[in-house]
Amino acid sequence: MTITAAPAIRITDAERAERLTAAEHAWGERLAADVSHASLVFTAAGTAEGAVATRVRAGRHEFVIDEPAGLAGDDAGASPVELALGALLGCQTVVYRLYAQRLGLTIDRLALRAEGDLDVRGLFGADDVRPGFRGVRIVVDIDGPDERARYEELRRVVDAHCPVHDLFSNATPIETRLG
Repeated sequence: MTITAAPAIRITDAERAERLTAAEHAWGERLAADVSHASLVFTAAGTAEGAVATRVRAGRHEFVIDEPAGLAGDDAGASPVELALGALLGCQTVVYRLYAQRLGLTIDRLALRAEGDLDVRGLFGADDVRPGFRGVRIVVDIDGPDERARYEELRRVVDAHCPVHDLFSNATPIETRLG
């Protein structure tokens, strides 16, 4: 399997702090001027390919979601549930950086892992088995010079304000219709 991804741009801690401060300041001004600016709409579009893959376009980015051979796929990309866990970790990273900045905490290293328990009987039609994750666990390895209790406080704040954590934690209404 070949893994391809654009490398993240390397920035200094000072550049990150400047970006986070500027973004929070700009959003604060926008929202103070008109709270309706808080409502954003995100979109993604997908086209079926191969056995069960989907080519997804989200903003300027394009990627393939697929399943491994054992689930009828060609393994051309991460599975939908792996990407859901990845989205959770990506969102957590953003919110850790944002709130560490706000709380005056230093993060020297931040690495996250997530795993979810899924019973495939739900996928294959068992009505008495949930098709989604029964549970998800996140492990956050965070290092820095501040007291451990401050990082625990940060963890609680992040979990309370992370949009994708909220998606996993709370029911979100979904409307599906044929086009």
